[in-house]
Parts: sequence; structure tokens; C-alpha cells
Amino acid sequence: MVVIEKGAKRAYVLDTNVLIHDPQSLFQFAEHDVILPMTVLEELDKLKGGRGEVSHNARHATRTVSDMMIGLPQARIAEGIPIPNHGQGPGGRLFLHFADASRVMPGLDASVADNRILSEFMQIREARGDDETIILVTKDINLLVKAAAANIPAEDYQNDRVIEDVDAMSTGYRLLPEGYWNGLEGEGLEAWHEPEDPEMGGNGATFYAWPVEDAEDWYPNQYVFEDKPGGMEGVVMAVEDGRVTMRMARNYRSDRASVWGVQARNVLQNAAFNFLMDPDIHLVTIAGSAGTGKTLMALAAGLTSVMEHKLQERIVVTRETVAAGEDIGFLPGTEEEKLAPWHGAVEDNLEALISGSNGWAAAATRDMLGERIQLKSPGFLRGRNFADTWLIIDEAQNLTAKQVKTLVTRAGMGTKVICMGNLAQLDTPYLSPTTSGFTYLVEKFRDWDRSAHITLEDIERSPLAEHAERIL
Repeated sequence: MVVIEKGAKRAYVLDTNVLIHDPQSLFQFAEHDVILPMTVLEELDKLKGGRGEVSHNARHATRTVSDMMIGLPQARIAEGIPIPNHGQGPGGRLFLHFADASRVMPGLDASVADNRILSEFMQIREARGDDETIILVTKDINLLVKAAAANIPAEDYQNDRVIEDVDAMSTGYRLLPEGYWNGLEGEGLEAWHEPEDPEMGGNGATFYAWPVEDAEDWYPNQYVFEDKPGGMEGVVMAVEDGRVTMRMARNYRSDRASVWGVQARNVLQNAAFNFLMDPDIHLVTIAGSAGTGKTLMALAAGLTSVMEHKLQERIVVTRETVAAGEDIGFLPGTEEEKLAPWHGAVEDNLEALISGSNGWAAAATRDMLGERIQLKSPGFLRGRNFADTWLIIDEAQNLTAKQVKTLVTRAGMGTKVICMGNLAQLDTPYLSPTTSGFTYLVEKFRDWDRSAHITLEDIERSPLAEHAERIL
């Protein structure tokens, strides 16, 4: 991080990947100037011809620059293109820098775009003088290292960070301290029972309401529990006028209350099932390491909602096709056949959900359930509308904020969206836990009473998987 005196005006030189990551990044630097090296414009031109997200953003960024230049005389462009600041005071100016191609920093290969950007930065700093602070902005870690070696001030693009530290991301639950309820005696604690709530098993629901001093730390659908066997568990329904209203949670740990034969094995899994099985919650986000049960619970709840409760007509599963290792190349077949290797978790969990059947019964069950489960690529969902659908977005940590918006806004009437991610397994080079679209979704929907989030912690896959997750 570059330390700058507060209030000092500065100029930012943008790398290509910043514009690809956020085509609107030109407008995020307040009153400061923005400089685009010619190498960046050339790279945008090379990238704009495809059909993917990168090409779409390259065209968007190029069109933004072009729109800002409309009607300006050549002399005015040379003096800097005014950047709109949307009523937030005076904006900066955009400069397009033509470099001297013959001047390349010693020891650097001029055929590499990053090296040319470093050389252009040195020329920009020389032309603008030492009185102005000039900073290179890039999302390329290697370019940040090169810049540090060349004594060039450089930093990551900050505006896309939803939170400063991933540890500050909402967990979705609140652990009550020992003796919490005893401390509420005589403090306005109320309790009542509302009978015949069919969505809570037909046995009604018990509610509590009490005043709190830290109302800003409570929010709708926050899971509240005591850390002791048989302790109270509940879901915050509302926070109004300094009072919290909580509904007692349903216990999904028994065969009687299992979901498609799956029981919650810990308090946080029980929280997940309470959210997944609540028809009034339209968006559920689940974070957790591999083996915490995210996919199994989402699929089990989906099958229950589609096959038993008839609340939706189908289950659609989508995930970003980002390889963790070497890509295996071209895959033949239909869309679902191409996606099959990426959706192995769905097949594995489906096997687990029908493991109680034998022989032809298992095959018949698989065929019946398979007809209701569709695999879709997120790249082909723009413009689609999914009504009456249980939409599972898997591996969401690899999605950008824009991609997450595209997917969630596909939800039509009667659709429930389940978004799952593991921020410890990011496979996309330009995303971090603080800039992931999954983090963006969790934080932006935290206070909406139709959404819920839970972070799973206990690994239930096997002792080996739990130990590996902890030490490797």
C-alpha cells in the first residue's frame, strides 16, 4: 500500500486488468487524474473481439473512453478529458499517454505488455514532474512485484473490495454468552406461541422479543444459539426500535425431521436447513470449507422442495468452469455433457441421497430425480429467466460481483437461489476473498429479511478430510 498525505492530489496509471475487472473504474478516483498508457488501449483492442466476460468488459471500457471524448476538440483532449464525478465535487481528468517506444527500461523485454507499461510509467512520471504523486494500479501480483523492484509506487485496485478483511465478513450467526437469558429477567423479555404453522411442521412456533443495546449488530435471519447441548436456537425475525424478535428454530437432527433422509449433524448445519426449508427466504448463501455439507444439504432441500412440497418445478445447478489445475481441453457433447466433469459434486451427492435404494429401485430413482436436475453454464444464462426453480450457484467464490448479479437477477417468480462458496479455494487469478462476488453478495444482502447467510465450520466428510483441511 502506498502511503499518501491526506488531501494531496495524485494521478493513477491503470493497468489493463483493472478495466477488465471493472469497466467503470475510470470513475472511482474522485478528484484525481487517471492515465491510460497506450499499451493498455492496445490490449483492450486485442481483447474486445471475443464473446466472453473479458471481451464484454473490454468493449465496455473502450466505449466508455470513446463516449467521454465525444464533442471535445483535439486540443482539449490533450489537456485532459474531464471525468464526471456525479455531483461529488470536481472530478479529475483522463489522459491518454503516447509513449516513446524506443525507451524501454534496461533489462526488460519490450515485447511483454507489462514491461511496456512500466516503461510508460517512468516516462509519465518524468513528464509530469516530481511535485505530483503518481501511482500504478494493477490487479496483477507479478506486476506489483516488478514495480516494487523498479521502485515504482503501485497498489491493488481498492474500490472492488466489499470489506477490508475477509474475517470481518458476516458469519450469519450469533453465539450467545453463558447466562444470557438469565440477564434478561425483568428487562422486558416477552414470549408467545403462534399455533398451526405448517411450514414449521404443523406444531406452531414460539417467539421471543427483548430489548438490546447493540441493535446494529443484529439483523434479520441471523441464527442465534447457545453453545451447550440442548441449548436454545432461534432465527431473528426483526430488529425494530431497539428490540429483537426471534423465532425458535426447528430441529433437523432427527430422522423424523430429516430433509430427504439427511440430518443436521451440528448447530450450523441445523441453521442451514432452517434457512433452506423456509419458503419465505428467497436467497440463501452458504460459506464453508470442503466437506462441511454445503452441496448435500442444498440438493437434499431442493429435492424436498421440488418433489415433495411442489414449491418449484426443477433444480438448476450452475458453477463457473474454472479449473484448479491444468485444463483438460476440448470436451465433446451437449451442454450438460460438457459440464458433467465440473458438476461431479452433484452426481456424488445424488448417489449419497439414493444410497438407501437397491438395484432397479436405485436406477429408477436416479432417472426420476435426474429429470428434475439441470446443469447450466453461467456463461449462457445472460437474458434467461428461471421461474419456479431451485437455483444452486456452486463455487461462487470464483465469480465477480457482476457475474453474481447476472445470475441472481435470473430468478423469476417462485424461484429460490442458493449460493455456495469456499473463500479458501479461489481459482480465479484476479479475485481475492475481499473482492469475490460471493463476499459481495453476502454483505449486500445482509439486512434483507428475505435472505439468509450461514458460515459452516465443522467438516463432516471424514476424520481424514477434517485433519487435512486443518493442517494442509
